[in-house]
Amino acid sequence: MEETDWRFKVAHREAKIGVSLALFNFVWWFGFAYGMGSRPVEEYSYVFGLPDWFFYSCVVGFLVIAVLVIVIVKFFFTDVPFEEEEDLQ
Repeated sequence: MEETDWRFKVAHREAKIGVSLALFNFVWWFGFAYGMGSRPVEEYSYVFGLPDWFFYSCVVGFLVIAVLVIVIVKFFFTDVPFEEEEDLQ
């Protein structure tokens, strides 16, 4: 039975992290956009001239995700070589 290349394990782990970040981004956006945005327009409060639901879902959400992606890539992703390793026998 042939052993699985270690690079596949790294790729699968990093793919799971990427999907998790995408899901977190969607939940953040959806929660603020539809949670705070479902109120009547007369009840909106504004941050920097933007409705609060838009500011927190799109502006703050983008900044949070950008920082998370930078931190995750810097500390949790691994540089993987693409060259085939030759067996030395």
